[in-house]
Amino acid sequence: MANSIKDQQDILGKLNIQGLNPMQKEAISIIKKTANTILLSPTGTGKTLAFLLPIIKTLDPDSDDVQVLILVPTRELAIQIEQVVRNMGTGFKVNAVYGGRPISKDKIEIKHNPAILIGTPGRILDHFDSGRFSKTTIKTLVLDEFDKSLEIGFEVEMSAILLELTHLSKRILTSATQGVTIPSFVKLTDAKTINYLDKKASTRLAIQTVSSPDKNKFTALLNLLLHLGNQPGIIFCNFKDSIGQVSAFLEKNNISHSCFSGGMEQKDRERALIKFRNGSSQILLATDLAARGIDIPELKFIIHYELPLHKEEFIHRNGRTARVNEKGTAYILKWKNQKLPDFIDAITEADISKKAPSLVQYWETLFISGGRKDKISKGDIAGLFFKQGHLTKDQLGTIELKQDCAFVAVPKAEAENLVHTLNNSRLKKKKVRIYVL
Repeated sequence: MANSIKDQQDILGKLNIQGLNPMQKEAISIIKKTANTILLSPTGTGKTLAFLLPIIKTLDPDSDDVQVLILVPTRELAIQIEQVVRNMGTGFKVNAVYGGRPISKDKIEIKHNPAILIGTPGRILDHFDSGRFSKTTIKTLVLDEFDKSLEIGFEVEMSAILLELTHLSKRILTSATQGVTIPSFVKLTDAKTINYLDKKASTRLAIQTVSSPDKNKFTALLNLLLHLGNQPGIIFCNFKDSIGQVSAFLEKNNISHSCFSGGMEQKDRERALIKFRNGSSQILLATDLAARGIDIPELKFIIHYELPLHKEEFIHRNGRTARVNEKGTAYILKWKNQKLPDFIDAITEADISKKAPSLVQYWETLFISGGRKDKISKGDIAGLFFKQGHLTKDQLGTIELKQDCAFVAVPKAEAENLVHTLNNSRLKKKKVRIYVL
C-alpha cells in the first residue's frame, strides 16, 4: 500500500526536473486516455518518465497486488527503471527481477507484492510459472525497448507471458527505433502512435571520423583520447575479445576505464557502471549492451572503435550522447581505406591535433558491506565519512546505496587511509567491511 501519492509537480521536484518536454507532455496526455500506445522517441528524451507518470495515476493505493508489469530486454534497464520509480517517491512498492542473480533474492523482495514489477522475460516467466503472485490484477503492460524485447530470441517467452495476462486494459510499447513488426500475441489493436523520431535536432549530434593509417587503430585511439582529455565517454566494440585487447592497451597507457559486456557476471557489470558514474573510471569500454537502458550521466562523446553491423545499433550507440538538450559527438575510428556502411552519412574528419591538459584521476570507489536491508541510509554513510573519516563535504563523492551493500566515491589519495580508519566500523547495528573496489 502506498504511504503517499504525490502529484506530478512533486515528483518532478524530487527528480530535480524543471519541466516536461513536448514529447513527454503529449505522451502523458495520450497514455491517460488510450488503451494501446506506441511511443517512438530517440534515446535520452525521457520516455521512462513519459510512461511512468500516467501509470502512477492509475494505481490503486489500497491494493496489495501487482498492478503494472514492465518488461525489458536487459537487466540494466530493469535496474534503471526501478531506481527512477524509487526516486519519484510515490510510496508505491517497486521491484526489479532479472536473470544473473539468485532467484532467492527475488522471492524475498517480492514476498510482499510490489505495485509495479519490472523484469526481463525469462525471469518474469519463472515467477509466473511458480505462481508467486496473481496475474489477474495486472492491468497495465509496458514493453520498454520493444524493438529488442520482441526479437525472435524472446518470442517464446514473451508470448507465454502475454498469454497469462488476461485482464490487461492498457498496453504501452516504447522504442528509439521503428520498423519492428509487432507480433499478434501482443494484441495491440487500435494503437495510437506517438512518433518523435524525426524531431530530434540533428545539430545536437556531430558525427566525425578519425582515420588510422593502418588496421591497428590503437595509436589513433590514444591520440583521440589525449585530444578529449579527462571527459568521460564510452568506447564501443563489437566483441568481448576486442574489449580485452583495447582494455590492455588503455591500462598500459594509464587511462582509467571499466569494461562492460554480456560475458561478465551481473555483479561485475553493475560495479563497472557505478565506477563510471562516480568518476572512478574515465572510460566505459563496452559492447552494444551499453547502447541502451543503462543509467549513466550525460556524455559529451562516444567512440565507435568498431562499427556496428546494423543501423539500429548505430542509432542506439549515438543515443548515449547528445541527449535531451545537450550536444555531443560520435567519433568513428576507421582505417583510412575502410568503407563506411550506407547508414552513415554527413560526417567530417575530426581535428585532433591539439591535446587537452592531462589530469590525475581524482576519485576512487570504496565498497561497504551494508545496505538498505540493514536500515542503513546515505546520511548514515555520509556521517561516518565526515565524523570518523574526517572528510570535508567536497571530498565525499557519489554514494550509491543498494539492498545489501553501498559504494562511495572518495579522493584516490585518501582511499587507503579511509579503509584503514573505517573498516569494521558500525553503521546502525551492523559492523561493515570497507575496502577499495
